[in-house]
Amino acid sequence: MPSRRRTDAAHGRAALDRALAAEDHDGADARLDGPLPADVRDAVRFLLEELAARAPGRSVEVRVPPHGAVQCGSGGPRHTRGTPPNVVETDALTWLQLGAGRLRWADAVAAGRVTASGERADLGQLLPLV
Repeated sequence: MPSRRRTDAAHGRAALDRALAAEDHDGADARLDGPLPADVRDAVRFLLEELAARAPGRSVEVRVPPHGAVQCGSGGPRHTRGTPPNVVETDALTWLQLGAGRLRWADAVAAGRVTASGERADLGQLLPLV
C-alpha cells in the first residue's frame, strides 16, 4: 500500500527552502533567530513522506523527533510492534540537510549526527530526496 501524504508537496518544499535559508542566515542578522518552528516541522514531514514514497516498505524506521517518524524500505524483517530491528534517528536540522543534499549520509554518521542501527539502516543510497 503506498504511503499517504499529509503534507502538500509544494507547501513542504517551500517550507524546506525557507527553513534552510533561515538556517544559512542564522546569526548573520540579529533579527533572524533561525528557521520558524512551523517551517521545520512541515519540511521534516515532507521529507519523511518523500522517503516513504521512494522506498515503500516497513523494514526501517526513520525518526526525527519530535516532528515525525516513518517506516520505509523493502526486504528484511517487517516491523509491526515494539522496537524495530533497523532504526535511524536524527535531529530536524540534520534531516533537512540530508534530504536537501547539503550533508552526505556518511559524513553525518561519522560526525554522530545520525544514529543508525541494523543492517538495513543505511539511507545513503536514497539521499538526497530533493
